Amino acid sequence: MAANLAKLQTVLAAPVQACGFELWGCEYVTAGKYSVLKVYIDSDKGVTIDDCAQVSKQINAVLEVENEITGSYRLEVSSPGLDRPLFCRQHYEKYIGAEIKLTLHIPLAKRRHVKGRLTIVEDDGIVVIDEAGEACQFKLANIKKASLVA
Repeated sequence: MAANLAKLQTVLAAPVQACGFELWGCEYVTAGKYSVLKVYIDSDKGVTIDDCAQVSKQINAVLEVENEITGSYRLEVSSPGLDRPLFCRQHYEKYIGAEIKLTLHIPLAKRRHVKGRLTIVEDDGIVVIDEAGEACQFKLANIKKASLVA
């Protein structure tokens, strides 16, 4: 992918908001020669399939003009769902006390996957009480993927 996700999210935020939704986050997944741009939208009133189709049309139009992604890809627009991914510090702050699961870039204490209750959010990290009852501190930069446990 030629575009970085932070820039892509900036480009996509306006058309998503114009449709009446919040841009929750984006993921770009490469699987062999096929790639998928996953765009998550959210709203207090929920998200329907028709909403996703409407936002998808807007995003496609913007991506054609902005040309942020090189190569072929498939666009998927959906709600974050019950097991919603967490992309930024504000997402973690919103779900203090919730059960989350993490995948780390660099293993800590020989663990790359952690599941537990989110208890503290700091400027550059979080604290999770893991399944063994231990408080574990993680830098946000080391979190490859995070989501709520549904």
